[in-house]
Amino acid sequence: MSRRLISTGSPFEKTAGYSRAVVDGDFAFVAGTTGYDYATMTMPADVTSQTRNCFKTIEAALKEAGFAMADIVRATYYITDARDADAHFAVCGEVLGEIRPAATLLVVAGLYKPEMKVEIEVTARRRSV
Repeated sequence: MSRRLISTGSPFEKTAGYSRAVVDGDFAFVAGTTGYDYATMTMPADVTSQTRNCFKTIEAALKEAGFAMADIVRATYYITDARDADAHFAVCGEVLGEIRPAATLLVVAGLYKPEMKVEIEVTARRRSV
């Protein structure tokens, strides 16, 4: 199987030289995804809504690539304020609680834009049927 690029259609992907996801064989690597609502091109103010939007974008990319959320084996979370961790983890538990990928949380000094509170990247491996 050849390498396949998945895009959300954001012009920033071409400008910055990346893809939302790259499929290589049985793996899908989803790029760091922030909390934009791509339907309205807005960023909610709270980490809970941003985390939900991250997962919505990730799920759409995985689906387009032929994967499911249940295929996620690794997740890395970046948040800009440690006080947001509990709210962020509550959403992670709702979305990934049964999947339980290996995961890492990093508290970082900042993301690309100051309104960004969270960024999530995942790796998925297609499960055998």
